[in-house]
Amino acid sequence: MSNPPSASGPVAGQPLADDRRAPTEAGQPTYRRKSFPLRITDLRCAIIGQNPVVRITTDAGIVGWGEAENPKHYLKPHVEFYKPYILGEDPTNVERVMQRIRRIGSFKPWGSAVSAIEMALWDIAGKAAGLPVYKLLGGKVRDHVRVYNGGVRFPMTGSSPQDYADDVARMKASPERFSIIKSSIGFHSATLHNVPNMIYGEVREGFHHPNRGPLTERGLKHIIACVEAMKAVLGDEVGLALDCGPGWLPTDALRLARAVEPLNVMWLEDMLTGDYTPYVMADVYRDVTHATSTPIHTGEQIYLRQNFRELIESHAVNIIGPDPADVGGIAELKWIAEYADLHGILMAPHGIFDGLIGLAALVQVCATMPDNYIAFEYPVGKPAWWYDIVDGLPDPIVKDGLIEVWDAPGLGVELSPDRASAYLSADDQGFFD
Repeated sequence: MSNPPSASGPVAGQPLADDRRAPTEAGQPTYRRKSFPLRITDLRCAIIGQNPVVRITTDAGIVGWGEAENPKHYLKPHVEFYKPYILGEDPTNVERVMQRIRRIGSFKPWGSAVSAIEMALWDIAGKAAGLPVYKLLGGKVRDHVRVYNGGVRFPMTGSSPQDYADDVARMKASPERFSIIKSSIGFHSATLHNVPNMIYGEVREGFHHPNRGPLTERGLKHIIACVEAMKAVLGDEVGLALDCGPGWLPTDALRLARAVEPLNVMWLEDMLTGDYTPYVMADVYRDVTHATSTPIHTGEQIYLRQNFRELIESHAVNIIGPDPADVGGIAELKWIAEYADLHGILMAPHGIFDGLIGLAALVQVCATMPDNYIAFEYPVGKPAWWYDIVDGLPDPIVKDGLIEVWDAPGLGVELSPDRASAYLSADDQGFFD
């Protein structure tokens, strides 16, 4: 695990030096403010472990890093598609560069390439200015950002209420001391395969949550019993959020929401649409949300602010959860958070698969969000050797459910070419050249 970055960063206005990345004692480069304009000289993508990693280089020697969700190995050619659109542009004019590529993306997973490129642009802009990205996004609102547990997981042997109780007990005992834990139930879990007669109709096999349909009475009662078992373990010490779908029909969604009202769960997520669903259905969400006191949440698959407009303006949900690796990047996420706050909608960003560079991006942007911010979903490095190839992260990363916002320039983390090269595939050997 790398050491925390030094709090003593470069002095604003320091002249451009010949050695543009002077190493600190800890080996972490200290970025000085650069002469402008900079120019993008290359855009590359490699699959490192399970995550697509974006590397943007400049004529000033500054490198920007971005990361997409795992396992999206198929994104590499999609990232490379955008190369001719951005070569020669000044990466510190982030919005101008994004206007060239933003319109050529779509809902998850096809907004991921655009989003990872945007992260890398902000990384460069911060390094060029000698400032953490949060300073470029308006400055910190909070010194610590709360996270909820998404990535720290343990194998489950079944889908009984006791299995769910045991699972959240392990998560509650984890050293991060999360104050909010999310558990997957219903259509977003293995329950349909492990418990007979959960739904009317055939249970489909396959990836990306292929099932949708009406629950049986037995199915609904089983899910409610699992929620009750988890709350019995967590009590009022740790909040329980539920990742439910997509796949629910509105009548069943409302039955569950009303049944768990006494349990004070944090939210029910993605019941009607969600992961890999290329549409929003705000009007249907609104019918459920306005008929229950249980908070309703959605948004991880949605691309761009325009596709959140109806959800927010019609108060179709109580909480939205864009993912910076899918929505169009971190500035897009900040814009949506501000607009949601104007309408009384809460913000709990998705991020479980965003990796360690994505984690750094989430810390930077969530530090700047208004008071409607709850927590972001904590991602982990997979495989575990990711922690050996990234410099700049604190150790431990999470304390009492919080991450202290660091002040290193850019996103504040660096991928080590020397250590990461060992994990490159044959096709990606030139990634760090």
